[in-house]
Amino acid sequence: MVIECKHVWEHISGYLDGTLDPALLAIVQLHLEHCEICSAILDSTRNILILTADDRVFELPMGFSERLHSRLDEEIRSAAG
Repeated sequence: MVIECKHVWEHISGYLDGTLDPALLAIVQLHLEHCEICSAILDSTRNILILTADDRVFELPMGFSERLHSRLDEEIRSAAG
């Protein structure tokens, strides 16, 4: 059975958690062996989980939060039309 990328993305969390049904796991693994994009998404997701589980605290540069919120507001206004 062939699975499309968008369906693999729906199962990335279960793949990383080890909760996929064995049949589905085999299909997802086969897809990941041949798809660079899905493999990159898997690696990125795994890295995000590792980083968010890290207990270290990083101090943000001065004014970062204000710039971030300003940019988000701009993007939301732009997307709204």
